[in-house]
Amino acid sequence: MSGKMSASDSLARRARWRWPEIVFWVAAFAAILAPAGKHLMMNEIAVLALFALSLDLILGYAGIISLGHAAFFGFGAYAAGLICKHVTPDPLIGLALAMALTCLLGLVTSLLVLRGSDLTRLMVTLGVALVLHEIANALSQWTGGADGLQGMAVGPLLGHFEFDLYGRTAYAYSLAILFILFLLARRIVRSPFGASLMAIRRNPLRASALGVPVNRRLIAIYAIAAAYAGAAGALLAQTTAYVSLDVLEFNRSADVLLTLIIGGVGWLYGGIAGAIIFKVLQDLLSSSAPQFWLFWMGLFLVLLALVGRERLMGGVRGLLARARP
Repeated sequence: MSGKMSASDSLARRARWRWPEIVFWVAAFAAILAPAGKHLMMNEIAVLALFALSLDLILGYAGIISLGHAAFFGFGAYAAGLICKHVTPDPLIGLALAMALTCLLGLVTSLLVLRGSDLTRLMVTLGVALVLHEIANALSQWTGGADGLQGMAVGPLLGHFEFDLYGRTAYAYSLAILFILFLLARRIVRSPFGASLMAIRRNPLRASALGVPVNRRLIAIYAIAAAYAGAAGALLAQTTAYVSLDVLEFNRSADVLLTLIIGGVGWLYGGIAGAIIFKVLQDLLSSSAPQFWLFWMGLFLVLLALVGRERLMGGVRGLLARARP
């Protein structure tokens, strides 16, 4: 009994909010009031952060490797776009339906992904993304094909807030959804369910011997992560009123993987920190030398590998650790 109580107390302690977290989210929401000019980029950061968070749920906490996570991002984007054009322009309804459909896709594909070794999973996840890309390209009468899905008329948020050209409403919308889903993810990973996922990642055979339903846990987190990625894709579609085949391409999966590597795997704020660093570097490097920005990004990643991400990000994580009550 005491062992169970101590484990419960440990989970409760980890679930407590620390002051650096509160400061971060207050600053993020306060940025809504910032002068116009940077909200479009901040919206991209929020969308990428949510996408990276979805990948972290399966990679950092369940140990599921994926090279085709863009499959769910793109599916969610096209779902939201088609719902907007043919069902309802309400962004919240479109987001909810896109998440539900993407979650269903995650459930179906999990039966394929969870079989075999890590190499098999890499190939299957990549294959799913490629298949969806070709389907979207072939169904041009629905998706627009290479020209992209156009003609989306997204309705005002909550019936009152129009999506403006400066991206203020878009950023507020994306940030609010990121925060809500972050709270849910935080609750998931700091619960007994999350603890079982960590046990599975470390040693699935031992976790199974202890009575953990390994396959059911992995299927559940994979479907949840798919819904999160679908939400990120839906936000991108709704805030830009446009969807193209780019949302399903391999570089989308590569970008989110790099984002998570930069920020840190197995740490919910890793995806957010990585998204901020990735987008700021992309903006600075592409504006100064657009033809060489990939070179400088590659150089940064090499330095990250040589110096160690823990040293570069250790200051932030150490601050959070010291602030723990």
